[in-house]
Amino acid sequence: MPASDWALYGCGLFFLTGLLTGVWKYWQVSQSEKARAHYYVDVAHRASLMYAFACLVLERFALLSVWSDRTNTLAVLASMLFFALAVGSYILHGMLRDTRNQLQRPHQFGKGTLAPVMMTTFMVALIVAEVGGFLVLFTGVLMR
Repeated sequence: MPASDWALYGCGLFFLTGLLTGVWKYWQVSQSEKARAHYYVDVAHRASLMYAFACLVLERFALLSVWSDRTNTLAVLASMLFFALAVGSYILHGMLRDTRNQLQRPHQFGKGTLAPVMMTTFMVALIVAEVGGFLVLFTGVLMR
């Protein structure tokens, strides 16, 4: 499957996730005395919508890139994997209601905590995958 198709499927899945987390957000707002959803329910909703449109950017760059479809596909999938892992972590924190800042130490996860090295490793991998994936596509467009 071409890189651009992967990006379009990702767009659809992230947009649907954004819509569904919007329903969840509304339900929590309607049940809250302060008319607020949990912080990470709100973040999951907004991030999902943002990543849907980010996938459209990836799709366009993949279409215009001079690199092979295999290279473009790996770049698109690397970015989208970490988009999904980020949204997944927001959804988990929203369900668990365990923190308002997953980067604050100690790193809360449910009733336990994560070792700082785990969070640092994840964040470095996210940066490398998202920025690196886009840089591959962007350089492919610049090489045209």
